[in-house]
Amino acid sequence: MRIRAIAVNTFKEAIRDRILYLLLFFAGLSILLARVLALLTVGDRVKIIKDVGLASISLFGALMAILIGTGLVYKEIDKKTIFTLMSKPLHRHEFILGKFFGLVLTLFVMLAAMSLIFLALVFLHTLRFEPRLLLAIAFIFVEFVLITAVAILFSCFSTPILSTLFTLSFTIIGHFSWSLETLLRKLRPGPARVFGQALYAVIPDLENFNLKTEVVHGLALPAGLLAYSLLYGALYTLFILTLAVIVFRKRDFL
Repeated sequence: MRIRAIAVNTFKEAIRDRILYLLLFFAGLSILLARVLALLTVGDRVKIIKDVGLASISLFGALMAILIGTGLVYKEIDKKTIFTLMSKPLHRHEFILGKFFGLVLTLFVMLAAMSLIFLALVFLHTLRFEPRLLLAIAFIFVEFVLITAVAILFSCFSTPILSTLFTLSFTIIGHFSWSLETLLRKLRPGPARVFGQALYAVIPDLENFNLKTEVVHGLALPAGLLAYSLLYGALYTLFILTLAVIVFRKRDFL
């Protein structure tokens, strides 16, 4: 119940944040501009709309998770409300989980809004509903959940600006981890290679949640691959949240 109360309060606080609606506006604009881009480009217009639309949802949703998530814990500390919360019969892990679920709920609402615009635009061009698009959107949401956990982790021990930089770097590297693996093969044994291997081991491969190519081009989506990606996201999120709880428990607010 305590986790639920914090989650609801976090949702109410986050959903009033103006930056969410600014990002939602640009996301909707970007999705709608996909139609203009499709008209100016040679090729399958529907595929271009799908490609740009899914990319817009992924980009702006990730920015929402980063910009809101990185300030969740810090705001409570900065406003001294953390002292009031910690004086109540509330465990620190309940506080972190409440913040996490509150932001996840916020992102779900924002994702639903972006998806409605996107699916409506696709429907106007195809006059049919495509369930595979929902699958791609669902895995984008799995990525948002993971990014949210990372943002909260950094928020436990750093300022919002640094947390934003850390989480943004984490997200970018996560989408290019495959190129890091290729680079490591070319590096000679030494400190640089050891550092690269350590980074590769820690940073998740966020491309596991990118089904854009398969969905847009009608490629096969093996059930085993989908199950692996879902389990991968769940376990990594659990790992990050565990780290966040450990860090927050060791934090001294005095």
